[in-house]
Amino acid sequence: MRWRLGLIPKVLAVSSFMLLLPVIGYQFIEEMESYLQQGQERTLLGTAQALATALHERPELFDRNAGFLEQVKQGRDLYAHTLTRPIQLDGFLNDWDEQRQHFLRYDGNDAVFVKSNQSAHGLSFEHMIGKYQGYLYAAFEVRDSNPVLRSRNSIRIDRNDLLLIALESPEGEFQRYAVSVTRDGWFNGYRVEGRLRDSHSLPVERRIEGQWLTTDKGYNIELRLPLSMLGSKLAFAIQDVVSADNPQVARIIGTANPHRADQIGSVLVPSPEIDRIIKGMQHSQARLWVVDRHQRVLARSGDIYQSDGVWAQNPQRQPKSDDFWSSVYQRWLEPRLDTWLTRPSQDFVDTLNDTTQLDSNDITKALQGLPQSSWRLTPDNKATILTATHPIYVDGQVMGAVVAEATTNGIRSLRNTAMQNLFKMLAWVILLGLVMLLFFAGGLSWRIRRLRNQTEAAIDDNGRVTTQLELSKRQDEIGDLSRSFSQVLERLAQHNQYLEQLASRLSHELRTPVAVVRSSLENLSSGLEPERQAKVIDRAQEGITRLNRILASMTEASRLEQSLQSMELEPIALNDLVEGYCQGYRMAYPNQNFELVLPKAKVMVQGQPEYLGQLLDKLIANACEFSEAGKPVVIELARLGDTAKLVVSNSGPLLPDTMSEELFSSMVSVRAKTGEADKPHLGLGLYIVQLISDYHKGRVSIANRKDGSGVEVSLLLPASA
Repeated sequence: MRWRLGLIPKVLAVSSFMLLLPVIGYQFIEEMESYLQQGQERTLLGTAQALATALHERPELFDRNAGFLEQVKQGRDLYAHTLTRPIQLDGFLNDWDEQRQHFLRYDGNDAVFVKSNQSAHGLSFEHMIGKYQGYLYAAFEVRDSNPVLRSRNSIRIDRNDLLLIALESPEGEFQRYAVSVTRDGWFNGYRVEGRLRDSHSLPVERRIEGQWLTTDKGYNIELRLPLSMLGSKLAFAIQDVVSADNPQVARIIGTANPHRADQIGSVLVPSPEIDRIIKGMQHSQARLWVVDRHQRVLARSGDIYQSDGVWAQNPQRQPKSDDFWSSVYQRWLEPRLDTWLTRPSQDFVDTLNDTTQLDSNDITKALQGLPQSSWRLTPDNKATILTATHPIYVDGQVMGAVVAEATTNGIRSLRNTAMQNLFKMLAWVILLGLVMLLFFAGGLSWRIRRLRNQTEAAIDDNGRVTTQLELSKRQDEIGDLSRSFSQVLERLAQHNQYLEQLASRLSHELRTPVAVVRSSLENLSSGLEPERQAKVIDRAQEGITRLNRILASMTEASRLEQSLQSMELEPIALNDLVEGYCQGYRMAYPNQNFELVLPKAKVMVQGQPEYLGQLLDKLIANACEFSEAGKPVVIELARLGDTAKLVVSNSGPLLPDTMSEELFSSMVSVRAKTGEADKPHLGLGLYIVQLISDYHKGRVSIANRKDGSGVEVSLLLPASA
């Protein structure tokens, strides 16, 4: 069984190509996202370059931060982290919990001095420094199984556990300080000049203040000192004595040797000047870093969670609408679209949040003088971060780099908004398109079914045309098809009428010769005299001859159609052909006058002289038969551009209004019934004219004269050069 697919399913199948619209839209938005990312990359690189330009040729920004050192050593060269709030100096170290990851551990491997009979591993401490406003804060968590405080009666400060501080002043002087306490609590430092053991009465440095707290594992020290005391070098060390009874120095562990100016390490305090410059660009929607040549952070501004690179704020969802279509979209389509779209995340992991040193290939390249940009995913794969770096030059040398970072959350939000708007619009377009196509296809299907039903109802079971189709006024293909069907049915009705009349016409033509033959045979069987028998036999032969003429006329058209298939065309001068045949007609029809009108120039056509002559014979025979007595038959030839026109006209009876096209059909005649019983009239003459005209790619027509005096037949043939 063959599967039948109707018009509506076909239209739906074809309309399914509209589903490609979302795919095309998605590809377009993906391309736009790529272009936006490229634009963001160039913009961020321009931001880094702009900040680097503001820092070029500013050596004072790097002198204080040991930027000119060839190398730095972690633990020796210190970094002052930026503190978000002031530290309460109570010795409990609770205020440092947020900075615990920055604490550095010092143990026996960092020993500055170890007594010969002591071990270096009996002491360790964890330590960090930070900056808040104009102060440098320091924290020490010391692990000491036997802490020894200074005796209340001792005038020396070196015969107990203590903290040594060595620094370089802003003026470049090497200065040392000591923290030595007799009990837990508040303290101030002592200024140390010369050897520590020779110092009996040391001046108190009240700018160095803090808290000492003994713990079950040792003791904690919190202190602060103004940044105005500090130059570019700093060192801390913990001195541990053997015991209270044996107050000899057992070991000294620290960041560097506090007794030698050439060994203390550098200290990097983020520059306030760089902070002011970098904060001037805080509206760039990027997180900005400035690092020195050792990739240590000099300054930072901005929050990566707010650095979307495009928008100051992420686009918010549109408020819910109360109209029907929006509610349908928000209820059914938007949740499914949300499961497919990747929403920008604001809770991604930022591994560089509190870092003091940036280490990446981009920064390494920038410190070599090559601006760079790169993309990276966060460790949790929730966000993509763009990084752009640009070198900072001082006297032609790279002294640092600017690092600018931004996420693609802004672009992603813009992309998602575009996706939502696109698919919302496409959903309505596709839905509306499908509804319109369904209505359109339904209308077409209804009109086609209606045309089919009318066509089936117009013809009965016997093949007769019973009714005519209702002519459609629609100016489209189906309306044109309806009108064509109506014309076809009209021709079919005429043909059926012709077939119904054919029997009576043949009966009329055959009745007379058959009657003549029958009567002759009856007379012969009655035994007539020999003289009368000869006349009867002549009459019978005349009847048989007429029957032969009728049969010959009926087969003439069939033979002509077959012979035309094998004939080839040749150039013919139509003037000569018509003139020659006209001379013959004057002899064949002595009682008929002929009027011949020919052009002076030759009229050439491609054809067969024999068949064109046969066509002319049929036209002249009809014209002479219907011509009014005493009036000429007019034969006129002319050339109209690329067409040759031959007209044969005669004066006489006019054609019926409805017969001008039917006369070229087989066995159609308009002759009135006459007493000429010896001439068969089957209506094949003009049908043969039509066959010959079609073979020569011509067009033949018959019509009444414009003045109403007769009938004219026009033949149009393609003219040749």
